[in-house]
Amino acid sequence: MTERLLRFFPLWAAAPAALAFWRPEPWIGLKAAIVPLLALVMFAMGLSLTWGHFRAVLDRPGLVLLGVGLQFLVMPAAAFLIGRALRLPTDHLAGLVLVGSSAGGTASNVICYLARGNVALSVLMTLTSTLAATVATPALTWAYLHQQVPVPAISMLLSIGQIVVLPVIVGVACNTWLERWTAPLRHGGPLMAGVAIAVIIAIIVALNRTSLADAGGLVLLAVLLHNLSGLACGYGVAALLGCDETTRRTLAIEVGMQNSGLSVALAIQYFSTAAALPGALFSLWHNISGSLLASWWRRR
Repeated sequence: MTERLLRFFPLWAAAPAALAFWRPEPWIGLKAAIVPLLALVMFAMGLSLTWGHFRAVLDRPGLVLLGVGLQFLVMPAAAFLIGRALRLPTDHLAGLVLVGSSAGGTASNVICYLARGNVALSVLMTLTSTLAATVATPALTWAYLHQQVPVPAISMLLSIGQIVVLPVIVGVACNTWLERWTAPLRHGGPLMAGVAIAVIIAIIVALNRTSLADAGGLVLLAVLLHNLSGLACGYGVAALLGCDETTRRTLAIEVGMQNSGLSVALAIQYFSTAAALPGALFSLWHNISGSLLASWWRRR
């Protein structure tokens, strides 16, 4: 029953998003629920893992470095080239480059879970890219835009710790020592993750309704191409290197999904409100594209 429902996840996830666009007020009030929802899903993901999964990833650190390296090489360059090719206004180009220069998004771990990817690898890549972003994001922003953008390193790390690392560790511990009692939660985890992502997408739609309504076609096209280039490059490079299917999916998701929420905050603080538009659109779109991709991969 769970698998049957997840096959049609993009369809039933679209309903709350459409409702949120039509009547955003009730969903805007749920903004504070985004973090607890992500943490709950991370806990459910932890229930599907053992300490052995993390040991296996740590025995192959090259995979983590490959994913993080691709993220900070491909995504900023793709953002800059796409923005220039489409002749985006300066503020929109700056916002797109900021998205590309950011760390991996926490939602990537949830999408990886739904796509039957390597969740342990996904979590470690997100954590590593977040650590690297404290240096990489300001450096890349300066390199492409010639403007230094300070990154709130401590708050980023605390956020990743609270939303990703701690819930996953608690979930793994419960799976190790309380397996008998947590089995029902483990079996229902993928469906719970799907519902959580659907609600999060609806909240993001409601919060960015004005931006979506006013978004120029070129900005939306740039965001779609940017996300697609990351997904394709992550999967393609992993395939060329002979990685297994699970690893290919994980790298595609990790490279293609960014911490767009941070890019929005940085854009508003150091550029302009207009520069925040690509990040806001990316925040919505990468959840939709990731969900569609996860649904397709899960059926396979």
